[in-house]
Amino acid sequence: MSEPRINDRIRVPEVRLVGPAGEQVGVVRVEDALRLAQEADLDLVEVAPDAHPPVAKLMDYGKFKYESAMKARDARRNQANTVLKEIRFRLKIDPHDYETKKGHVVRFLKGGDKVKVMIMFRGREQSRPEMGMRLLQRLADDVAELGSVESAPRLDGRNMTMVIGPHKKKAEAKHEQRRKREAERAEKKGTAPADAAPAEAAPADAAGGAAPAEPTAS
Repeated sequence: MSEPRINDRIRVPEVRLVGPAGEQVGVVRVEDALRLAQEADLDLVEVAPDAHPPVAKLMDYGKFKYESAMKARDARRNQANTVLKEIRFRLKIDPHDYETKKGHVVRFLKGGDKVKVMIMFRGREQSRPEMGMRLLQRLADDVAELGSVESAPRLDGRNMTMVIGPHKKKAEAKHEQRRKREAERAEKKGTAPADAAPAEAAPADAAGGAAPAEPTAS
């Protein structure tokens, strides 16, 4: 976007003026608006040039530009592109392989990435699409705490695909993983407080000395 017109660059007879705190001043001549800006040591900034009349606001334009640049920089820093991972299942998958593949899906979702799950049908398996549907639904149920189905299972030639999206955004997932690593490092360094509390001192007697020992029975 091009920068807005400010101060003397505003070449219109009048503007709808907004004060520095957002208060509505009303329609005033641009000369009066410039005078008010000068008296307040602020800038007159045209914020809605297509309005009739244009809307202008009193603000510190230099500060406004700086804060906007900082927000844009932070947004770029926190932005992380979601990656579409792909993992393939066999229709007749044994329990061990299923758990291994599911572990990969869990890891991808925890990392904030989407997962495209594909089942490849072979030979006569193509006549049993309902088995593929059951397998994909089972996987979706097993990882429901981490992600949800974004693209329902569909048959495409010899393959059946489904897309699962993470509940957490990529940046949020990365931040959580970083916090977990920091906590693990702190635990390894032994920063946790000791369980044992210090013993209480024995009470002193009225004279300020140590408490006398109790007499023993004769």
